[in-house]
Amino acid sequence: MRALPARRIASSALCATLLVGITAPAAVAVDRASVSEQRAKAAAPVPGADALLAQVKGLGDLGTVLTPVTDLLNAVLKADNGQLPAADAASLGKAVTDAIAKVTAAAPATPATPATPATPAAPATPALPSTPALPSTPALPTLPSLTRSGDDAKAPAADLKADALAALQKAVDTLLKAVTSGDVSQVVPAVTGVLTGLVNVLAATLLGGGLPAPSLAGLPALPSLPVPAPSLPVPLPTG
Repeated sequence: MRALPARRIASSALCATLLVGITAPAAVAVDRASVSEQRAKAAAPVPGADALLAQVKGLGDLGTVLTPVTDLLNAVLKADNGQLPAADAASLGKAVTDAIAKVTAAAPATPATPATPATPAAPATPALPSTPALPSTPALPTLPSLTRSGDDAKAPAADLKADALAALQKAVDTLLKAVTSGDVSQVVPAVTGVLTGLVNVLAATLLGGGLPAPSLAGLPALPSLPVPAPSLPVPLPTG
């Protein structure tokens, strides 16, 4: 009679062991699935992340170019008569060139314009009966073309930024020649040219990078980039 409780205890323990063995893997699987689901949710980007990342990259590019250019300008303006040793000028200039090359290489290429599909040939029209000749009328003067030339067309924002970077590189090259020429009179115009080129890069990025408009009270509204005007057809003379 005393062995019966022990058997019951052993049976209960065996049932508990089997229950744990069955339910434990399922619980672990549920926990792993929950963790995987949470990780998937955490990895999902916020809505509109691509556009915001492009804006952040544009501002980051400014920092990439701004620092080496200002380092060069500071060194020139603090040097005696604005002259630098050739090795220092070459080192500072290379830092600017590398920064511009890095930003230019990372810029997205302008998508190619898709080819215009060929226009199907119009069906031939039957010949009309001849009509008596009308008296000739004096020829009208030729009208000037209203089509905008390629030089007058406004470039896209990406092209403006690329042009600004190229102009900045040219201005930096001029400055490097001035600071190693021994001629003080060349330094100030060259420094001004680099400052102007740097401002152009800033303006092309701020106005053409899709950035939000500034909201600080008292600031004037920033101008927007002009939109290219559509080409107007040239009227043909009649007669």
